[in-house]
Amino acid sequence: MHRIAFLLVPGVHLLDLAGPAQVFSTAARDGLPYRLTYIADHPAGDGSGGDGSGGDGSGGELCDVATAQGVALRAPAAWPDLTPDDVVVVPGWRWAAGAADAPHAPPVSPGAARRLAAHHAAGGLVASVCSGAFALAHAGLLDGRRCTTHHELQDALTRRHPRATVVRDVLYVTDGRVVTSAGIASGIDLALHLLAARHGPGAAARVARTMVVYARRNGDEPQAGVMFRHRGHLSDAVHRAQDIIDATYTRPLPLADLAAAAGVSERTLTRRFTAATGLTPLRYQQELRLERAGHLIGQGATADAAARAVGFTDARMLRRLRARAGGAAAGAPPV
Repeated sequence: MHRIAFLLVPGVHLLDLAGPAQVFSTAARDGLPYRLTYIADHPAGDGSGGDGSGGDGSGGELCDVATAQGVALRAPAAWPDLTPDDVVVVPGWRWAAGAADAPHAPPVSPGAARRLAAHHAAGGLVASVCSGAFALAHAGLLDGRRCTTHHELQDALTRRHPRATVVRDVLYVTDGRVVTSAGIASGIDLALHLLAARHGPGAAARVARTMVVYARRNGDEPQAGVMFRHRGHLSDAVHRAQDIIDATYTRPLPLADLAAAAGVSERTLTRRFTAATGLTPLRYQQELRLERAGHLIGQGATADAAARAVGFTDARMLRRLRARAGGAAAGAPPV
């Protein structure tokens, strides 16, 4: 069981917290091994929390945490025992608009900063949403790393933490085991990215569909392209067919089998699939194969090896399909 631990700082934004929490709770409901934990932090404290008992984080003193939207939250102050497979997420909090040093320092208690640094040093992953990046920077985790934050805070983060490389105009940035995201709703994109990295883009796409959100691409993460790019619709039958294709695109997929799984006729599936995605089921499968083959070639595989790995008998079909699509995309490796 993997723990997702959310560090709650006074003034936390509800959506910064609720968006990623909903992603992982939905994933857990769907059978993925996640357990959510919440930790109350107060910058004036030492970060040990409550009775300092650690354990599963469910015991010890409960602390009230004010939110930026006025709803009070309660969470244990004690930190749970974390393993390298666990993730710590720091949601953002309200800052003084226009303040030169926003958000006000220190963003988290000294003890919480030490906990964040120790979890990363032990092999764990840490993530932030919006102004949560300042907590990671305060813990020394952004020194020499690429990162991002809310667009209104990027200049402040650059000034206060000049050793961090702040990337603008992206939803999230991954640098090793440190993942930072931009403002508010981008926490959902960050959480979907973490799911895709651990369980494949198909799992993330299914969670996005359940949440009725569009799984957006980030320019930093092109490997999740086709599966996410064509999921911005609300057709259950088409999503069911896509789930099957996503999981088995390297194998032959008879249209009759896809239609039966989707609960519609072959003709209806083709019509709905094309209307929803702009592609036929076969073309969607081919695009998945092309994208994966290009990724393998970019990692050093030969064209023949990449073609076979994605289900083609040799590289000839791969070359023909890429030519039909207008050749390799800019920057893509040649076949």
